[in-house]
Amino acid sequence: MKDVRLKDFSFIQTTDPDEAVFNFVIGAAETSVKARAIAFHTFDALEPEVLDGLSTIFPRVYSIGPLQLLLNQFEENGLKSIGYSLWKEDHECPQWLETKEPKSVVYVNFGSITVMAADRLVEFAMGLVNSNIPFLWIIRPDLVIGESAVLPAEFAKETEKRGFITSWCPQEEVLNHPAVGGFLTHSGWGSTIGSLCAGVPMACWPFFADQAMNCRYSCNEWGVRMQIDNNVKREEVEMLVKQLMEGEKGEKM
Repeated sequence: MKDVRLKDFSFIQTTDPDEAVFNFVIGAAETSVKARAIAFHTFDALEPEVLDGLSTIFPRVYSIGPLQLLLNQFEENGLKSIGYSLWKEDHECPQWLETKEPKSVVYVNFGSITVMAADRLVEFAMGLVNSNIPFLWIIRPDLVIGESAVLPAEFAKETEKRGFITSWCPQEEVLNHPAVGGFLTHSGWGSTIGSLCAGVPMACWPFFADQAMNCRYSCNEWGVRMQIDNNVKREEVEMLVKQLMEGEKGEKM
């Protein structure tokens, strides 16, 4: 992986030998050299240099993605996928999207396990309000650290006009809906691949694990994403959402 920095490896935050995640990463690396084959959820055209490099280390490297396109093939052949959501999906979202113009809605989802402080939730909320862009926002019950999500009264007022909030949705269906024109995401790999498959540009707010690396590649190597500062402010959210949905940079991405 070329031009990566130490801070891009956010999933290694300590070298304490008693720390669970550090031990897991070390154990996985040591075990991987003993594997007869390794399968990656990626595809050759996306990461040729990385896959070529791994092929010099491991005897059999297989890229098996994108899984989203396999799900599409299931449906085309009359088969039903069991899916892989960790939360119960709200199937009213696509119905709401049907009422919106093509590429007019920004989809906001920070993944299955990412959490944030209450003040950052408010900054995202007010940034979306001030952007005047229609939005579909997934707010899980456990999204805010240690408490329930409380949003400003003015946000609730604006949501009645042009927003839809729910606890989870069928993400592949949403990303592929004609009304969705941008994706505000935590940069998890599943969301990244799904957005690439759907051709939806992204604004990213990486939190932990592989998300910083995914964000860097999406921004610098593939040119399909813009990054929001970790100390999120409503003015920046407003600006990036507008760029994503209405600006030349968003159109290029």
